[in-house]
Amino acid sequence: MTETIRQWIRQHAHALTTLAPHDPLADLAALRDLTRDTTVVALASSARQAHELSAIAHRMLRFLVEEMGFRSIALEGDSAARLNLDEYVRTGRGDPHTLLADARSFWQTEEIVGVIRWMRAYNERHPDDPVRFAGAPDRAPLKPGNLPEMVGDAIEQRLAEDTIWWHDHTGDKIVYWGGLAHMVNGATRTLSPSLTHRNAGSYLRERFGSGYLCIGLTFHHGSLPFHVPAPPPDFAETPLGDAGLDSFFLDLRAQSPAPVRAWLNTPARTRLIGPVYDPGNDAAHHLTGGSLADWMDIVAHHRQVTPVRLIGH
Repeated sequence: MTETIRQWIRQHAHALTTLAPHDPLADLAALRDLTRDTTVVALASSARQAHELSAIAHRMLRFLVEEMGFRSIALEGDSAARLNLDEYVRTGRGDPHTLLADARSFWQTEEIVGVIRWMRAYNERHPDDPVRFAGAPDRAPLKPGNLPEMVGDAIEQRLAEDTIWWHDHTGDKIVYWGGLAHMVNGATRTLSPSLTHRNAGSYLRERFGSGYLCIGLTFHHGSLPFHVPAPPPDFAETPLGDAGLDSFFLDLRAQSPAPVRAWLNTPARTRLIGPVYDPGNDAAHHLTGGSLADWMDIVAHHRQVTPVRLIGH
C-alpha cells in the first residue's frame, strides 16, 4: 500500500520550481482549474515560522490575485486596519516595518513585509482595481470564560463570521492566510493533547460549500529555528516526504485507487507547530479529529524548511 501511495503522489504532484515571490507563476498553472469556482481560499500553514511555507503562500496569493480575480486578503491573528496596513497598501503612507512593530509576533517577519510591499506595488499598477486587506465589523472583544473549549469555539466562529461579513459587504473573493488548526474543514478537530471544538474552516465550508477551498501547507523536517525532526511514521507528512519530491502541491480530490482513498479517508495526524514547541516531544504537536480528505482540498508540501527572517534581525 505504501508504494501505491508514493506512486500516486508522484504521478499527480505539481512540482513547485521556485520559491522566489516575484518569479513567473507558471508552476502554479494547475491552480487555475482547481480554484476557478471558489470564493474563499485558505492558505493553512502548519508552522508560521517556516520561510518556505511563507514563500509558497505568497506565490499562491499572487496567483489568486493576478490570475483568478481575488481582491481581498485576510492575515489571521491581528487587525490590518489597527496597524494601518490597509492605508499603506491603498496610499503608500507609512513604512511596513514600522507599522508591524505593534503586530502579533508571527506577523513581524520579512516574508510578511514582502507580501505587504507586493500589495502596494500591485495597487500602484492597478489603481482602479486594487487589492486590499479584509476587515471586520466593530464588535466587543471576546471575554474568556471558564471553559477554554467554549472560548476556542467562540473565537473560531468569530473568525468565520468576520470573513463572511466582509464577503457579503464587498463581494470580493478572499484569500485567507492563517494557521492549519483554524482553516482546515474541521468540525471536530482536536489540538493536542485534548482540546476539541469546531473550527473556522468548518463554518466557512458550511457557508460557502465547495466555494471554500483549503490548501494545507505542510513540511517534513527542518529548522524553525529549533530543530524539527522527520515526522513519526503515522503522520500524514511521512508519505508526502517519502515521495522523494522537494516541493509540490497535490489535489487530494484527484482520481485515486482504493489504497490511496483509504489513506486519505483514514483518521489522520498532521504536524502542527504553534508558538510553544518542545523539540524533545515532537510527536505531541499535531492535529487530529479528521482525515486529510476531510481537512484539505489541496496540500502543498515542502520537504526541508528553514526559519522565517524576523524583522530587525
